[in-house]
Amino acid sequence: MATPNGNPDVADQNNHVGNPEKKPLTLITLRSSDGHIFSVPENAAVLSITLNNLVEDGCAGNIIPVDNVDGKTLSIVLAFLNAHAEGGPLSSSSDDSAKRKFRDDFLEDEKIGVLFDVVLAANYLNIASLLELVTQKIADRIKNKSEKCVRKLFGIENDFEPEEEEKIKREYSWCWEGIDSDDTVY
Repeated sequence: MATPNGNPDVADQNNHVGNPEKKPLTLITLRSSDGHIFSVPENAAVLSITLNNLVEDGCAGNIIPVDNVDGKTLSIVLAFLNAHAEGGPLSSSSDDSAKRKFRDDFLEDEKIGVLFDVVLAANYLNIASLLELVTQKIADRIKNKSEKCVRKLFGIENDFEPEEEEKIKREYSWCWEGIDSDDTVY
């Protein structure tokens, strides 16, 4: 399809990205819990087992509600899916160094609360590779943090009496060696 001046239509160009046979890609429309609408190529959406099941059940012609995921989080999830879709920059044929760089850089500067939201979304949408990636990022952030920091982060109440806590710290003093500053988690 071309515009009146003969230039290719932008939508037409996008339909052929990573599609050497020039077959139009099917777009799936998703609605987040806060009402944001997203269009995503079917080959990216089906990387989510949940969305794949909906597509297979014939729901792709309608707007698919993603009621447990807000717009900001869904946009992050879709960025991940688009990057890993067939023909995308990180499809199975791309080199390992590009994949490693993506994994290292993806969500690196996001706050921990955003990471928790993405974990919940990846779990809800059944995207194992995203779930694995983000839970590892969370684990890396809490590594070598104090028990107070981890309790605060996960909302765990300290049920030890001060005397009990001191006894444990004396018995297992090695656990408190090499603790990093807690302010780098959030």
